[in-house]
Amino acid sequence: MFPTTDLPQPLRIGMVGYAFMGAAHSHAWRTAPRFFDLPLQPQLTAVAGRNADGVRAAADKLGWESVETDWRRLIERDDIDLIDICTPGDTHAEIAIAALEAGKHVLCEKPLANSVEEAERMSAAADDAARNGVYAMCGYSYRRTPALALAKRFVEQGRLGHIRQVRAQYLQDWLSDENAPLTWRMDKSKSGSGSLGDIGAHIIDATQWITGQKITGVSALMETFVKERPIGGDFVGLGGHGTTGQAAQKGPVTVDDAVVFSAKFDGGPIGVFEASRAALGRRNAMRIEVNGSEGSLAFDFEDMNYLSVYDRAEEPDAGFRRIMVTEPEHPYVGNWWPTGHGLGYEHGFTHQVVDLVTAIGEGRQPEPSFTDALQVQKVLATVEASANDNCRWTDVGSTAAVSAGSR
Repeated sequence: MFPTTDLPQPLRIGMVGYAFMGAAHSHAWRTAPRFFDLPLQPQLTAVAGRNADGVRAAADKLGWESVETDWRRLIERDDIDLIDICTPGDTHAEIAIAALEAGKHVLCEKPLANSVEEAERMSAAADDAARNGVYAMCGYSYRRTPALALAKRFVEQGRLGHIRQVRAQYLQDWLSDENAPLTWRMDKSKSGSGSLGDIGAHIIDATQWITGQKITGVSALMETFVKERPIGGDFVGLGGHGTTGQAAQKGPVTVDDAVVFSAKFDGGPIGVFEASRAALGRRNAMRIEVNGSEGSLAFDFEDMNYLSVYDRAEEPDAGFRRIMVTEPEHPYVGNWWPTGHGLGYEHGFTHQVVDLVTAIGEGRQPEPSFTDALQVQKVLATVEASANDNCRWTDVGSTAAVSAGSR
């Protein structure tokens, strides 16, 4: 007879949505337990989507055991422990709150919601659930990039000294073409905002996380370069009718194409931020630089396996040196390939699953919590409020910011 082994208890997942993020999350749920020792064993129990044929095809392709065409059925099922939300922002609050109230853990894609008011309700529901051992986490996956995690470690070790300046960019070019079709990502009622919430949220979260400081005020500009786009893709008009293929028709773009803002952190540093989905030549350039009194660090996701570091004490007469973040002692890397064999975009989602499942298994709050994500939501709202008021300096949490973020 074969010897018996104690296998981890299952963590049965129900995922809502199966497009870009759904595919990334599915890959992560499948992969994480094969490379990391987890206290619970993720099981891809069910995926939900409104289109029966589409969700069945996705389930077959991505490895899900069953399907539902209504997310509420996932919450009603006794064989599901965690709800993974991969849908547009206008649905996050309803799904997450219902799941938490039903006693199910939640992983919710970023940004947390489309408004501060929704995010506050989600955060309150998560706090209530946590008292009963039910946990919620927001999916800011870039935190799990090994080079960025190493950057945070360096800051925590004091290697940069007192933080003075932060500069962050997230540049893409997929909306540079004015003939790109109108989709839900360009509809404010569904997405909440454009480049600001879609990619700007990542650099807001990442810089606050790396520095350990919160943004307290901003001065911002936002711009929509292409005001109308051909109706097509997955866009559903205000009347609820899809019009895919009617290229002659155009609909209004109700979100920003680009945003720039200056910021102040609560520990004193100043920051400059830029997000754009119309920066030709930039495919996925998430760039962060932090300058301190004793050193600096710089990162670019288009070269994601490297971290550039300057240490004034060690190399006062030299510039930045590049660290290839593939050593076993670097964050997450020891569970993957030999030194020098780089990781990719998908690994951040795998590490996200590792951290979430480990926290749930240990009975502690995973990070970023919904409260952490609420702070990012408040910054997003403040940026919008400042841009709507001719770049006026606006404090996070001010009346103007709350008003902008509650729409």
